[in-house]
Amino acid sequence: MEFDTIAAISTPSGEGAIAIVRLSGPEAVAIADRLFRAPSAKALAEQASHTIHYGHIEDPATKETAEEVMVALMRAPKTFTREDVVEINCHGGIVSVNRVLSLALRAGARLAEPGEFTKRAFLNGRIDLSQAEAVMDLIRAKTDRAMDVALTQMEGRLSRLISSLRQALLESIAQMEVNIDYPEYDDVEEMTRPMMLEKAQWVQSEIAKLLQTSQQGKILREGLSTVIIGRPNVGKSSLLNSLVQENKAIVTEIAGTTRDIIEEYVNVRGVPLRLVDTAGIRETEDIVERIGVERSRKVLKEADLILYVLNYAEALTEEDLLLFEAVRDMNYIVVINKTDLPQQIDLDQVKELTSDKRLVTTSLIEEEGIDQLEEAIAELFFEGEIEAGDMTYVSNVRHISLLHQAHQTISDAISAAEMDVPVDMIQIDVTRTWEILGEIIGDTADDGLLNQLFSQFCLGK
Repeated sequence: MEFDTIAAISTPSGEGAIAIVRLSGPEAVAIADRLFRAPSAKALAEQASHTIHYGHIEDPATKETAEEVMVALMRAPKTFTREDVVEINCHGGIVSVNRVLSLALRAGARLAEPGEFTKRAFLNGRIDLSQAEAVMDLIRAKTDRAMDVALTQMEGRLSRLISSLRQALLESIAQMEVNIDYPEYDDVEEMTRPMMLEKAQWVQSEIAKLLQTSQQGKILREGLSTVIIGRPNVGKSSLLNSLVQENKAIVTEIAGTTRDIIEEYVNVRGVPLRLVDTAGIRETEDIVERIGVERSRKVLKEADLILYVLNYAEALTEEDLLLFEAVRDMNYIVVINKTDLPQQIDLDQVKELTSDKRLVTTSLIEEEGIDQLEEAIAELFFEGEIEAGDMTYVSNVRHISLLHQAHQTISDAISAAEMDVPVDMIQIDVTRTWEILGEIIGDTADDGLLNQLFSQFCLGK
């Protein structure tokens, strides 16, 4: 495909040791040559690919030196975009990197759109759509496990599996086409139906396996929305601080200290938790605290996991019982805090209220019980282990939705085949499954979807 030449800053804004301005396209080397002056006076166009060169960037209009740089030269097709790529490494100041980018744009490049470098890698066939999306997952990964999942997807594990499923479906479609074209031969249909059923059932089982990992994969990708609730002054903010290992929330003996929602990401045994400390849920006349309580009720409804904190040194109150009722059908772990104080809570009553839910005792002031809590969280969602390197996790919401659709259509095809529905009717569902799976890797994706996906990327990626 033919494209113009684009340029963008590929490193975060702000002060740093190095900043990179990336150019990609047919004129990348020529544009860089208009700006770059090396001690050897040899043009970049005469240099070998995948080499790096020291020199200066000059303003062509004034001949003044703009920046001291190292320029990396990479020729197509062995580049990320499969186009000629030049990366100008300059000092990491805001002024210096913007000056280099401005000169590149004046020399003939166009400012890249968000995600346009990755989009070109996809359009030029270097990666498929699922691998392109994994690039963003890699950038946004909150834990090592999440990064491992993104890496395996970026390396093409999911792509290869989806391609093998589509190939099996394509073979079935071809056989059904023969049956439709030559209906007078009974032996063709006798061969078509069993073969189609065998391949369709295999595709169905493989899709089901992927969907089994989807909840865990989604958690690794997006984090587990975890809300800490409880009456005021039971230790919610102390629990947040203990998990984050930093004093993010104010802790006092005064009830109602937390007036608003406090959010923080924390890594719990490879599981990224989007941890939310809420205002104590209670009836209050304080206007500001009441707003915080209402916000607490709202985030409670959206939580994947609830850490319900009780006070070991106080008997259960009517407020506690109301909170038990509010979280009854949710994933929650009961944390009984302040075990360093004399016991007043009725543990048998708590166990009766929690039924089969997990219960952990802690003394946050003495740093006891956090390991057990982390273990309970990991076991609740991952049965204690996350084998990111050995499994193909599906973590992307778009992929999960498409897999559900594909599972339904292939199941419809199997049911139709078992009821002796004519082959040309079965082919409709098999072909639709093939198309849906193609949307995951981008073979059957439309331009609107591609533009929407790549617009979520940052500039320069």
